[in-house]
Amino acid sequence: MTLEALLAGLHIVAILGLVVFLSSEAALCRGEWMNAAVVQRLVRVDAIYGAAAVAVLLTGLARSYWGFKGGGWYWSQPLLHFKLGMFLLIGLMSLQPTLAFRRWRRRLEADGQLPTEAEIRQVRGRVMLQAHLLVLIPIAAVMLARGVLTR
Repeated sequence: MTLEALLAGLHIVAILGLVVFLSSEAALCRGEWMNAAVVQRLVRVDAIYGAAAVAVLLTGLARSYWGFKGGGWYWSQPLLHFKLGMFLLIGLMSLQPTLAFRRWRRRLEADGQLPTEAEIRQVRGRVMLQAHLLVLIPIAAVMLARGVLTR
């Protein structure tokens, strides 16, 4: 029981970290706020967001294998596959902003040029889409925990 509580707590902390840093990216990625310091900060925030995503994945996998219900039950549930699929989709979507932030930093360091308004809008749209899709995962998690649509 202690292991289950510890794994759940670590998973929740990782999820909160992921949400905080994804929200920070969305807040920082605005044309009217863009300057050299923000470009540098976006690269750092995105790296922490990536680390939080890895922590969410690892703690989630740990919960599925060492948690109370066991891997056999979890991995036979369609909602777990939905959650993991959404998580991977969001992860793939995060590659474009990550590459853009790094490109912006390289360009800034090379010639002092900030990203254009169009670039910022495009990347912010992708970050916002990730944030909106992320909402589906805890809904599926609650349904799974309550036995809705389980086998």
